[in-house]
Amino acid sequence: MDEAKRQAKLEKERERIEALCEFEKEYDYCQYICGIDEVGRGPLAGPVVAGAVVLPKGCRILYINDSKKLSEKKRNELYEVISREAVSVGIGIASPERIDEINILQATYEAMSMAISKLSVVPDVLLNDAVTIPQVDIRQVPIIKGDAKSITIGAASIMAKVTRDAMMVDYDSIYPEYGFARNKGYGTKEHIAALKEFGPSPIHRHTFIKNFVKEV
Repeated sequence: MDEAKRQAKLEKERERIEALCEFEKEYDYCQYICGIDEVGRGPLAGPVVAGAVVLPKGCRILYINDSKKLSEKKRNELYEVISREAVSVGIGIASPERIDEINILQATYEAMSMAISKLSVVPDVLLNDAVTIPQVDIRQVPIIKGDAKSITIGAASIMAKVTRDAMMVDYDSIYPEYGFARNKGYGTKEHIAALKEFGPSPIHRHTFIKNFVKEV
């Protein structure tokens, strides 16, 4: 790629990121704007993980996006950049047992609240991906598809995704028959076949696998 094309591509990315800061600009009067997102509501196994990220005012980290739209390599690169540049990052985790105990939605709220509590600063406003978290005494702005509309929610999405994926790779070394490193706990054909053959592992969500195994 010649220099002119590279510069044009870079400028286009800067424009995309600037457009991704609409909500950050709207709440610019706040000292600390926190983006909240979760990863792992749908899988048959593993935890649900929430990320809470406070970026410095005016922060414009290029290539941030909904984590699902990024390659694994790009997510990992951005994880390092966000970790280095963020004012604060909090991660909350709800275990498979907790998901079974209180249901996935309540477990997601719990993970989000935990992520907020681990921040080193108290946010003035929360930009949430679609939800309103109960029993949180901070102003909340739920944004549908927020991870593709807000740079701080996108950053939270990346932090949560990379954290959860790393956990599932670790679980793969303990329970290799399910292919967790590849499927991250989601219900792929390979995963469901292994579930039927070997039965559930200790990290499977019993309330999620009733259609695939008779006894859990």
